[in-house]
Amino acid sequence: QVRLVESGGGLVQAGGSLRLSCTASGNIGSINGMGWYRQAPGKERELVAITRGDNINYADSVKGRFTISGDNAKNTVNLQMNSLNSEDTAVYYCWLERRAFRTNYWGQGTQVTVSS
Repeated sequence: QVRLVESGGGLVQAGGSLRLSCTASGNIGSINGMGWYRQAPGKERELVAITRGDNINYADSVKGRFTISGDNAKNTVNLQMNSLNSEDTAVYYCWLERRAFRTNYWGQGTQVTVSS
C-alpha cells in the first residue's frame, strides 16, 4: 500500500505565495512520476505540474509562477506557488504513478484558497 501525505495548503491573498509538500510512504518501489493536480469547485481535476523521469510538465496557466521540485531518494515532491490569483483556488492533490502496473495513487488533498 502506498500513502501520500500533503501539507502546506491554506489561505493567501492574491499575489502571495504558498509551498505544498508531499511525502510518499509504503510499498512504493520504482516510480514513473510524481506531481500535483487540482480540482476547483464545479470543475474536473486538472494537471498542475508533474515530473516523469527528466521531464517536467506544467499547465499553461501556471507556467512561470509555479515550480515543481522533488527528492527521489526521499520520495517527496514540492510545489512552490508564486503570484497566486483567485483562479488558483482549488483542492490540490499529490499524485504518484508506480512503475509496477502503472498504478496511480492520490493524496487526500489540501485546500488552497486565494482571496482577492
